[in-house]
Parts: sequence; structure tokens; C-alpha cells
Amino acid sequence: MSTTRFPRLVTDPADFGRVAVVYGGNSAEREVSLNSGQGVLEALRARGVDAHPIDGIPALLDAVRAGHFARVFNILHGAGGENGELQGALQSLGVPYTGSGVLGSALSLDKIRAKQVWLALGLPTPKFKALPRGADVHAAAREVGFPLIVKPAWEGSSVGVTRVFKEADLDAAVELAHRYPGDLLMETLIEGDANEGGEFTVGILGREILPTIKIVPAQEYYDYNAKYIADDTQYICPGLSAGAEDEMRALALRAFDAVDCFGWGRVDIMRDRHGKNWLLEVNTAPGMTSHSLVPKAAAVAGLDYQALCWRILETSMERRA
Repeated sequence: MSTTRFPRLVTDPADFGRVAVVYGGNSAEREVSLNSGQGVLEALRARGVDAHPIDGIPALLDAVRAGHFARVFNILHGAGGENGELQGALQSLGVPYTGSGVLGSALSLDKIRAKQVWLALGLPTPKFKALPRGADVHAAAREVGFPLIVKPAWEGSSVGVTRVFKEADLDAAVELAHRYPGDLLMETLIEGDANEGGEFTVGILGREILPTIKIVPAQEYYDYNAKYIADDTQYICPGLSAGAEDEMRALALRAFDAVDCFGWGRVDIMRDRHGKNWLLEVNTAPGMTSHSLVPKAAAVAGLDYQALCWRILETSMERRA
């Protein structure tokens, strides 16, 4: 792959105007967002963009109302930045921004609603139960079946996620997930193998689908530590052979479109031992740290980190009316 697939739509950085890189905030993913935002800020400035850091939504909206910024590069992870709140505020103020709009952001962060949309369209996602607070989690587990996953429905970065293999461990998993706001999601644990099964992710940039990445953690599974701290996780890109690669990438774009996403994002997929793909979730403001997945896939496709940040910023100039 080469950068000819990603031609520049903007050649003069001045055309972007003054850009706010909004990061940090107060979600459970604050530290990851700060790391991502610093990387984006440095990359844009290195390309001559007049970019400035803003920590959190209140400070951003004050600056936008005062007319300080022409557009926003949103790299706020989790609640606020990925649930439609920021998107709605910026749309009401007429300020363009990167990433999905109100509907796509809200649907994607709410894993339960995203799954309901996919099921309605016949797209594959693991069997699941939505668990409002006070629900009978043991009855739900017997319906879903072990092994299973318990997670907060509105968080990312593996925050509050537990793999549960027996009923005796269920209450502790629920207690951890209940530390975060919103409902819980319980779903079947899809297990792959050492060949072409396992955990995958697919980046979307504009209408281009980046190569798949197969994630092979050194420990038991791909948790927060494996994502952002450990240096022994393996990332295989492309993650599949030709036919299977095309199939997974096509499914990722269908899932992305189904929940009305736009601009850029990342679709997480499990592939089971029989070669079937199962949709997990869509991330509308994926990580942009040194360990993050979209930059790794973009590099294989011919875009270095600075070029990737430039191209993401360009999507703010392509927004639908």
C-alpha cells in the first residue's frame, strides 16, 4: 500500500486555521487521552499547523465561543468526547471537528445499542445481555453461558472488563464493572487459536480500510496493561491471509457505517476457532499513543504518524451537512 491511496486534500496548513486539540477531560480514560493528545499536538505542529492544547470540554467551549479556534481535533476518549456531547455542542456552534457526529458517537460508545443495530442488520456479534443495575446477573450468566465477559457498557480501553470462566467469579466481575456509570454488558467470550483466530482490530480512515492487526498479548489477554504499558504485546499486520483479510475489512466498514460513523475510527473484532468474525465495538476517537493500533496499521499502509494526524484533521473539512 502507498500514500497514493491517501492524497492530501489540504496542502497549506494555514487552510486549517487555528486548531484546538482537545484531550484529557475527566473520563476514566483521561491519562490515555492526555498521552494521545500530546502526540497529535506535536505531529500537527511539526507539519506547520497552528495547533493548541485544550484540556476538557468546558475550556474548549469557552475558547470556541470566544472565536479562538476554526476547528477541533477531538482526541478525548470515553464519556464526553465519544458519546455525542462534545459533537452536539460543536455542531450547535458551527465549528467543524474530527470524527463521528452525535448519533455515531453515542451509538458506538453505548456497546449495547451498537450491538442491537448490528443484530437488526444481520451483522455478527457475540450473544449478550444488557444488565441494568439490580438485574439478576447469575440468571443472565446462565443464559449467556460460560466463559463470558462482563464490562461497563459505556467505557473503553478495557476499563472495568473481566473474563469470567466460572460462576464463583461472577460477583467480583460485576462489582468491578459497577464502579463505572451506566449499565453493564455481559457477552459470550469468543476464543480464537494460535493460527488465524484471536483478537483483531481494523482502522477506518475516510472511506479507506486500513490493514487488520492481530493482537497477541504476552499475558492471558489484552487488558489495559497490555494496551498501554507492556512492551511485549505482539501486533501482526496484516493479521490475516488474503481472503480472510478482505472479509474482515469489509465487515469492519459495514459495522462502522451501520452505526453512522464518519471520518475515522477503529472496529474491534474477535475471530473464533472456526474462522467466523464477531463484532465487539467501534471506537470513534481511538488511541494515538506510541502503543496504539491505528498508527500501527496506518504505517503499514504507508502513512507515518504525522501524515496520519494530518489526514484525520482533513476529515473535519469533509463533514456532511
